[in-house]
Amino acid sequence: MRNAFLFFVSLFFYYKTSGLFISILLFSTLSDYIIGHLIHSSKKEAVKKLFVATSVIINLFVLCYFKYAYFFTDSCNAFFHTKYEVFNHFAHWCNLNAGASFEVNKILLPVGISFYTFQTISYAVDVYRKKIKPVKSILDFGFYVSFFPQLVAGPIVRAADFIPQLYKPYQLSKYNFGLALFWILKGLTKKVIIGDYIAVNFIDRIFDNPMMFTGFENLMALYGYSLQVYADFSGYTDIAIGIALLMGFSLPKNFNSPYKAKNVGEFWKRWHISLSGWLKDYLYIPLGGNRGGSIGTWIALVFIIGFIVMLSGKMIVLYGFIWAALLLTFLAIWIKSFRAWLTTNINLLITMLLGGLWHGASWQFVIWGGLNGLGLVVYKLWRKISPYEKYDNALALVVKVFVTFNFITFTRIWFRAENMESTWQIIDQIGTNFNASLIPEILVSYSNVFAMMLIGFVVHWLPVKVKDWYRETFISLPLTLKIIISAITVFAVYQAMSSELQAFIYFQF
Repeated sequence: MRNAFLFFVSLFFYYKTSGLFISILLFSTLSDYIIGHLIHSSKKEAVKKLFVATSVIINLFVLCYFKYAYFFTDSCNAFFHTKYEVFNHFAHWCNLNAGASFEVNKILLPVGISFYTFQTISYAVDVYRKKIKPVKSILDFGFYVSFFPQLVAGPIVRAADFIPQLYKPYQLSKYNFGLALFWILKGLTKKVIIGDYIAVNFIDRIFDNPMMFTGFENLMALYGYSLQVYADFSGYTDIAIGIALLMGFSLPKNFNSPYKAKNVGEFWKRWHISLSGWLKDYLYIPLGGNRGGSIGTWIALVFIIGFIVMLSGKMIVLYGFIWAALLLTFLAIWIKSFRAWLTTNINLLITMLLGGLWHGASWQFVIWGGLNGLGLVVYKLWRKISPYEKYDNALALVVKVFVTFNFITFTRIWFRAENMESTWQIIDQIGTNFNASLIPEILVSYSNVFAMMLIGFVVHWLPVKVKDWYRETFISLPLTLKIIISAITVFAVYQAMSSELQAFIYFQF
């Protein structure tokens, strides 16, 4: 009864945020519920694989239609000199059958579609792999897909982890109540007091018009954005984890102090853990992982190359890829060790490039994903040849964290900038117009913002023992003190809020 009630609450929540897009959510739920049972009941392996492929195709088709329609239309027009325009068939259907009046020449992205499509795909694959049995009740499965705390921006939940919780009796211990309250207050503090404050009062101004500001201001905005995107995204997932815990459900941790990472590989084990894990288990390993290539590797590679060529709109890019492919093929045939190295790193690059494209179809996300992939490849090579990698003293740790953090921050130029022109403007300003003489004046002008950034980074880099201590201290406080601290936090959040509500960054994905 609880699950059915919460399922309808989740649907109501999604309807209020997305309107008739709820039909897309219900379609995805119904199709994968049926496919899960068909996979389980089928006797032949080939038939099982066919149903898994059907799930993947349906979900990716829906995702690509809403997320990449403009990209494919524009690319087709650029390549073949056509004049196709986007036509929203879903909006047209809603206008005919639901009395709506949507514009049919615009396609809006349904909230959370990138997250719940990955959840339904993983469900079908896990049923095929016999990690879980298909859910008997469609209400229970619908609740898994639409659970509102994490529906719109994650974390991406695995069916094997979440569905067994549906059949456990509700219980909320005193400890879990305190922990849930701690998660929620921490998330609100991150999002509003830190993330929104530094964004509204500094970061957004710089990125909106980087040429109006000095190189130092652009650089500080870049560091600030690294803090903002972490505070914003992890703040949302903290709130989601806390709300879910109050309802008796445990959601996976999505962040683990990512800027403490000593290398790029470790960073991606600490950042957006649910997406990184999903890409590893359902893309990287099936492609062959670090064992070598597979037929899927080359199919995915052709797809990505085609995607990038279409994105560029220039045939010279295609010719460049062809010559590069011929050269690499020649080396792979003649040098066996290079062949193994090439295929494993292609798997890695494919995974990161698709991770970039998951965020959107633009050169900026392609470059951002590609840079992170190259960072992983370079680190793997460095780990083998560097005598310094084995050092683990305090100085070595600081240097490793410093280098990793600055590399990740550098890649964020492409993630945050408004367009490619703005990206190069930021880089140019930092490199040629730093204006060091103005630094004291800038520090004074934005003293509150820089103080908040400093506090945010210091708290982030606190030792785990310190964070565990203040979490457990809060949980053990009497209820009266919890209420007082909660009231103070909510008041501070209210005071820090800007006049315009700042949406969570990952709502757009």
